[in-house]
Amino acid sequence: YTDTPMQPNGNWHIHDPARPQPRVVTPGGEEAPITPAPADATVLLGNGSDTSAWSMTNGAPATREMKDGVTSSGKGMLRAKAEFADVQLHVEFATSTDVKGDSQGRGNSGVYLMGAFEIQVLDSYQNPTYADGSAASMYGQFPPLVNASRKPGAWQSYDIVFTAPRFTASGELEKPAVATVLHNGVVVHTATAFWGPTQHRRIDPYRPGRVRGPIHLQDHGNPVRFRNIWVRELKGYD
Repeated sequence: YTDTPMQPNGNWHIHDPARPQPRVVTPGGEEAPITPAPADATVLLGNGSDTSAWSMTNGAPATREMKDGVTSSGKGMLRAKAEFADVQLHVEFATSTDVKGDSQGRGNSGVYLMGAFEIQVLDSYQNPTYADGSAASMYGQFPPLVNASRKPGAWQSYDIVFTAPRFTASGELEKPAVATVLHNGVVVHTATAFWGPTQHRRIDPYRPGRVRGPIHLQDHGNPVRFRNIWVRELKGYD
């Protein structure tokens, strides 16, 4: 991966295997509790078997099985039908207890903001990989400040505060997308700006005018379960 481009700050190649691994911090509790949605939240994944808030990324009806409020990865990427800009997003997930593979081949999925900015899902419990692709990384750009992963099979949580990019009237980037992320209650990014939409082995440029978009749940061929996903749209002070 040292043949990939340098990151814009010039410190590391994208997915650089020499980049130091995030320091391990054990989160409190053995599993993430179910965090109820606030009154003003939009529940994207709740109890029961309702997948009406989702479609596949090609617009087809959601094909993932839903049982007792839990859906599993497989058969393509899920796309929330609604589009959002600035949000507070809560996601609970669990990688498989049947540990197979290593590095990026273990519990790989992702949560995309605006369908473009990925917070990586991965089984990073005693599973080193390139640092900017580990669990809770801003994929290909920033590793988490620490590795707060729980054991395989345990429920985990992401709490993400995301600010969408802003553009001038002429289409110039005025403010980049920014994320603050807590993994299992531990801060792993704090008001960190994306250099651009995330991709494997590259960083895409910002697209003028793209200021809203859907939430995606990636399918990367690994079994990952999701439950209790809700989002709050964030408005200005006035």
